[in-house]
Amino acid sequence: MLKINFTKMCGLVPVIIQEINTKQVLMLGFMNQAAWQKTRITKKVCFYSRTRKKLWTKGETSGNYLLVKKIYLDCDNDTLLILVKLAGQSVCHTGQVSCFYQKFN
Repeated sequence: MLKINFTKMCGLVPVIIQEINTKQVLMLGFMNQAAWQKTRITKKVCFYSRTRKKLWTKGETSGNYLLVKKIYLDCDNDTLLILVKLAGQSVCHTGQVSCFYQKFN
């Protein structure tokens, strides 16, 4: 049975969010155990906000939910990759589809 190691980063694990069909990386967030449990139950990605110090489900204010399709755990059991279907127009708070739209030259 797979078990996430929440101890390495003070109770948090990084979570890479990728669109299931295009494979585009949409964002990076963090989960604690409560966010992980809520994500598993609701099938909508829930993060732990390090700045606000609380749980937040992506899309709860914008309507741009991340619907969980597949979840992978890395070989060290301390990072998640979640493949999602985007229910909405964008992920980034700037209105971009992905948070990774700024290219270094």
